[in-house]
Amino acid sequence: MSHTGSSGGQPGPQRTTDRATALSEPTRAYAELVAGNRRFVDGAPRHPNQDAGHRAAVADGQHPFAVIVGCSDSRLAAEIIFDRGLGDLFVVRTAGHTAGPEVLGSVEYAVTVLGTPLVVVLGHDSCGAVQAARESAATGTAPSGHLRAVVDAVLPSLHRAAAEGVDDIDGIVDIHIAQTVETLLGQSPVLADEVARGRCAVVGVSYRLAAGAVRPVAAVPAGFATPAESTDPAAPATV
Repeated sequence: MSHTGSSGGQPGPQRTTDRATALSEPTRAYAELVAGNRRFVDGAPRHPNQDAGHRAAVADGQHPFAVIVGCSDSRLAAEIIFDRGLGDLFVVRTAGHTAGPEVLGSVEYAVTVLGTPLVVVLGHDSCGAVQAARESAATGTAPSGHLRAVVDAVLPSLHRAAAEGVDDIDGIVDIHIAQTVETLLGQSPVLADEVARGRCAVVGVSYRLAAGAVRPVAAVPAGFATPAESTDPAAPATV
């Protein structure tokens, strides 16, 4: 990671005020992601900020306008599905977008040091981590190795889905996305404070692997991401 405007030094504790290449408001940042995803879905990407000139321009510092806490699924490359380029997105990926201490620290770095105004939890349909957790719960067996940590992190979402009577895999995925949003805010007082001050918003979105579209399923502040902003009108959001 490189501190904004630095030449490779250690990140300082202050919040950056240099927003020369960033979208400073949460609403503008989210609108930019939605617009980029729509271009991707329509097959008309612009591939912004991917040229050699921009590569040189961002070498000395970064000003990402969104943090993407996404699933590690190989089909979920954030810069591609949101049609963005170098320096635009601060991406943190784990299987099932599970949020441990390193993920929380990375989000806090982006929000407080880089001044990034938007955090997006990016999940997707047919999530393998959710399916693995569901199988583990159904059989009463835990996977071996460190995969167990991933499954254990998803199990609370399964319990919540069961309590709400949700049984289909993609309904559970939506609940898991919302659960991750709540985990980020609940486990990070730093992030919660930024949101309370109106300097940041947190949105959970679900990506459709075949269609390529994202739709919002959770947002803090409530109502920040509206169903009308979804690129998939056939799948209404629950915000």
